[in-house]
Amino acid sequence: MKKMSRRTFIRSGLAGAVLVACSGFSPKLLHKLAAAPGYKSTIARTVIPVPVPATSPKLQPTEISKYAQYGYGLWQEGAGLGLQKRLDLMPASYTGLNVTKTARLLNFFTISDIHITDKESPTQAIYLGLKHGVFSAYSGVMLYTPHVLDAAVQAINAVHKHNPIDFGLSLGDTCNNTQYNETRWYIDILDGKTITPSSGAHVGADTIDYQKPFKAAGLDKSIPWYQVLGNHDHFWMGTNPVSDYLKQAYVGEDILKMGDIFMPGGINRRDYYMGVLDGRTPYGDVVGAGPVDTTNPPKIAADPARRSLSRKEWMQEFFTTSSQPAGHGFSQANVDNDFACYSFEPKPNIPVKVIMLDDTQKDEDPDLHGYGHGTLDKERYEWLVKELDQGQAEGKLMIIAAHVPIGVEGPESLLGWFSNAYVSERQLIDKLQEYPNFILWLAGHRHYNTITPFASPAADRPELGFWQIETASLRDFPQQFRTIEIVCNSDSTISIFTVNGDTLAEPGSLAAKSRSCAIADQQLYTTGKDLSANPGLKALLPSGSYNAELVMKLSPEMQAKLQKSGTLIRG
Repeated sequence: MKKMSRRTFIRSGLAGAVLVACSGFSPKLLHKLAAAPGYKSTIARTVIPVPVPATSPKLQPTEISKYAQYGYGLWQEGAGLGLQKRLDLMPASYTGLNVTKTARLLNFFTISDIHITDKESPTQAIYLGLKHGVFSAYSGVMLYTPHVLDAAVQAINAVHKHNPIDFGLSLGDTCNNTQYNETRWYIDILDGKTITPSSGAHVGADTIDYQKPFKAAGLDKSIPWYQVLGNHDHFWMGTNPVSDYLKQAYVGEDILKMGDIFMPGGINRRDYYMGVLDGRTPYGDVVGAGPVDTTNPPKIAADPARRSLSRKEWMQEFFTTSSQPAGHGFSQANVDNDFACYSFEPKPNIPVKVIMLDDTQKDEDPDLHGYGHGTLDKERYEWLVKELDQGQAEGKLMIIAAHVPIGVEGPESLLGWFSNAYVSERQLIDKLQEYPNFILWLAGHRHYNTITPFASPAADRPELGFWQIETASLRDFPQQFRTIEIVCNSDSTISIFTVNGDTLAEPGSLAAKSRSCAIADQQLYTTGKDLSANPGLKALLPSGSYNAELVMKLSPEMQAKLQKSGTLIRG
């Protein structure tokens, strides 16, 4: 992989961006964003994959034991990315010179697409991942997903001690395959409980490092966190509703038989065993994968804790927690009504409203090549408009947190907007741009750290524009979370500082092993392939990170409200 200079990398494909030297920011603010005791953010340094030697053979993804020998999955420390001052939503004449930061509104974190995986589950799609080169279905990272989340929580706690965090947002796909035990591991890790990251017969729990029980660090109890629903949280492998056949397979001893789901009708065929990972082996050997042979069907130990959760059951689990708040945003009414949308106000003295939006598909949506699209039905759209109307009338800045991003995928994309949605993507964006106090759409889903501006449709009203910030996955490289800090400026604008954070993957740790596998995935699955269909991934290589200061104009009414407030945190 050709190494880009820092300036070339930061500028690649980003119109309207300005590279700002560190001297352009308050030293106090930069210090807070860059480092905490024992921890460095991507402002201070980045993780850069080491290119695989040209003489190395092309390995199979399952040959994890050979990765290091042939130079796969290695990384080195690279230069920090710094902050990029983005003026895309500001008038062309705006320079931002001589502007000072006058008050902090909020500081929070986002995590997304953790994909906590029961690697011994009989209902995965391992065979299809190997057959089609899809590392979301098979990767060595599957061995370590609980440990990576724990390492991310440790990093967030370190940041919090240095620069206090007001709250956290988890943007969906907490679990990989809508299972009860995966969901419980996720919540229990954030709660700081002892985790037994195995299932079935719990083989290897005494001898294999990734199988051994461990005590999670737990998110600092002073940080409340709130949850969004993702497609993997209630669909089989994020792709299809859970049928009766699948429900029985989850808790049984038979490895799932499935057709090629990338072909028409494949979900209803029974051509291949999907396979599992063997927890008795140091590298999680794949077993029970391949064409169906009814004479000697593979068997595993059954486990009722693998049961698939419906949306209602999944939401209900968040009330069994020792961290705050109970339900993590969901109310009992959300559970009873099977409605995974809600809103909250993080701090009573700060005029900001966060709208947590379920924009995943429902079981009854027609199957258009999988259920990974974004969508809103009539009920959710009308609820959203009501929330926006109310927030605007009350003079609150508004943030939407959803799983699926908008305006970044084409109509044919499996990750794009559902063509049969009640409201089209264009109609939704147009509606959002009617609200001058709407500033930010937060999303995961694509596993990219990208930022997209949605400029105002009216040149004389720049406050009608908004930003979209996507947070990458903790599963795939670069395995990062984000911190987002919103501050008021001296010229009636606000700045949104967004910084990527790496996990605390100490040398030799299981989180470090996972990072190695995630880097190897990029090298084995994407090297030599045309990435033009994945502009987000192409633009973000080699580090996968992106840090920025996003500047926005406030409406005159919002300017006046913030200026009159005597309760903002100064600094």
